[in-house]
Amino acid sequence: MSDATELAERAGGADPREGLRAVAALRRLLEQLEAVQVRSARQQGWSWQEVAAELGVSRQAVHKKYGRR
Repeated sequence: MSDATELAERAGGADPREGLRAVAALRRLLEQLEAVQVRSARQQGWSWQEVAAELGVSRQAVHKKYGRR
């Protein structure tokens, strides 16, 4: 978790180049974490609607993003 905390601190820093790089790294990390949790939910029998509700998106959006994985 310290890597994510460090990235968050850098993202809020005064140097735009460093901040933007940190934001991009956080975005990649977030995408990976989301995929892990979606996969876990589906393996536990969650419906696409349940996953979508927790992510605050439509069922179609989550299915389109993760349905073929």
